[in-house]
Amino acid sequence: MTRARISFTAAERRLLHAEAERSGRSISALIRDAVNHMYGPSRNTDTDMSAIAAAFGAWSERVDDGETTVDQLRSGARLERSTTR
Repeated sequence: MTRARISFTAAERRLLHAEAERSGRSISALIRDAVNHMYGPSRNTDTDMSAIAAAFGAWSERVDDGETTVDQLRSGARLERSTTR
């Protein structure tokens, strides 16, 4: 691995520190992931289309529609608010 010295604004440093605390990962790991995500190899359209084709019909045997499923997953006040509007 190669070391690099970079500078951040105070706001950028706070963002990185907060995410490191939240995720339990090092700031270096967060930066490496960001660089790979932004500048690394891009996704392949054929791979994306294959994933979409494989997922097609995944819910075809479910009896409930999407709205019913979401309502069952919601709880408490959120469900009550959505049904009273």
